[in-house]
Amino acid sequence: MTGTLINVATVILGGTLGTLLGERLPPRIRRIVVQGIGLVVLALGMDSALETNNFLLVLGSVLIGGILGEWWQLERRLDGAGQWLEAKAARIPFLTRGEFVRGFVTASLIFCAGPMTVLGSIQDGLSGDYTLLAIKSVLDGFSALAFAAAMGMGVTFAALAVLIIQGALTLGAFLFESILTTPMITELTAVGGIIMLGLGLTMLEIKRIKVANFLPALIVAPLLAALVEWLSLR
Repeated sequence: MTGTLINVATVILGGTLGTLLGERLPPRIRRIVVQGIGLVVLALGMDSALETNNFLLVLGSVLIGGILGEWWQLERRLDGAGQWLEAKAARIPFLTRGEFVRGFVTASLIFCAGPMTVLGSIQDGLSGDYTLLAIKSVLDGFSALAFAAAMGMGVTFAALAVLIIQGALTLGAFLFESILTTPMITELTAVGGIIMLGLGLTMLEIKRIKVANFLPALIVAPLLAALVEWLSLR
């Protein structure tokens, strides 16, 4: 859990500094910052997606995961969580309501849906090596600063999502270390890249995609990879 705690701290620090700095940044500067991060997210997503050894498996994972996410209305529920936090935050005098939900949802997805989240948490859980999460923490800290300057305090509250999701992944890796195989991790990483591509398109306002509804694909991918691996051995 060391890597996750470091990550939570950097998101809180970066988000707080960005919120305080936000009012001093012109809207055009805040807009270009979000667009720049969107371009980088697209590039990272494409790089990760190309790691797959089986695009049909990735397609199946994304379709099944998307259907499950739409059925469970994950995007709406995540929005609801952000609105609940916004209502609580409204009681604190120095917080502004503005784009709280957008900041919370966008930052939560960026900090939690990427392959570094999955791989870093797995490494931390399997071997106690939190190097990858430490690197991710630095990136997330700077991203939180930039996003909070554009979207406000909602970005800081994304630290809760980091704690819950990365903590759960780390604990899961620790408990099920004998189950995870290299093909499972590879395809999971590729699906994470696809989700990042969708997020990048949304951030750049090219196409509004309900990215959160595809998060179940991160669970479906390793299961399908395990099934394919098992069938190939028969």
